[in-house]
Amino acid sequence: MAKIPDRRLRRLRYHPTLRAMLAGVRLSVLDLVAPLFVRSGQGTRGVISSMPGQFQFSPDLALETVLGWSSSGLRAVLLFGIPDSKDPSGSSAWDDDGPVQTLTRLIKTKAPEVLVITDVCLCEYTDHGHCGVLSRCGERVEIDNDATLPLLAKAALSQARAGADLVAPSAMMDGQVATIRHVLDAAGLVETGILSYAVKFASSFYGPFRDAAGSHPQSGDRRSHQADFANPRGNICEALADIDEGADILMVKPALPYLDVIASLRRRTDLPIAAYHVSGEYASIQAAARAGWLEERAAAIEVTTAIKRAGADLIITYFAGQLSGWLAEGA
Repeated sequence: MAKIPDRRLRRLRYHPTLRAMLAGVRLSVLDLVAPLFVRSGQGTRGVISSMPGQFQFSPDLALETVLGWSSSGLRAVLLFGIPDSKDPSGSSAWDDDGPVQTLTRLIKTKAPEVLVITDVCLCEYTDHGHCGVLSRCGERVEIDNDATLPLLAKAALSQARAGADLVAPSAMMDGQVATIRHVLDAAGLVETGILSYAVKFASSFYGPFRDAAGSHPQSGDRRSHQADFANPRGNICEALADIDEGADILMVKPALPYLDVIASLRRRTDLPIAAYHVSGEYASIQAAARAGWLEERAAAIEVTTAIKRAGADLIITYFAGQLSGWLAEGA
């Protein structure tokens, strides 16, 4: 027989209290940000078939949801708007009476303790579904980076004036952070922070979100501006550029396929890092749980802990509402 080891590492795992005391990563409800889809109207809750448990809320019902979350300790939301109408420039994005702006004002009135983050992009608002305005270059139609920048800034300004604590530019346009920072500062909104989607990958995991937000591109794809998952050095350059432009928090999106990027970025900066556990990642767990292939609660806690272990300070996840309850139960 092989010699029985003198050092038995299982001793440190035997008692649940000792396991908890020695855990190097502690998941807290204060780590979590809940995404929320809001549309105009009253008393409406639209089912999102590809994202079980997620809905498109009118502002009144969205506020009820936020108040419920806040009572359980979940104090941060990321808002996405579903407009009534779309056009080539996405002008509904800077409508001061749009659903995101309306809900932001409601939250700031009824639940000022809740941190409101607003997504700044045009893909939900344009009739072509792309993240910026289009222009023709010879026979090719492409996104006009520089023409898009002032429109993103108009959307961010409208959201900030409604009371957003952080605006989150996600269009992956070069110069978007600097442009938005300049416009906010010029308007006296120097306290409004910028959570930049610094490394947003061209990913296959966004499908359910595009169902929820109605943001499927009518043609082409987004590889011309979203990050290439096969270019790790370029991904870090994206984040460092946003730091230089004045970003207050950096985001990596999606989270699980890019834990290495989160960890690498953590080593390069002391700025807070957010990670987005995106719709396709959420839907995969939901589908597997419904098929009986894994246990939803255990899987959600495991993957969220892994994201924090990689170096994320904030975790944006569709499980946030459930996690707040599970963590309160001592999960």
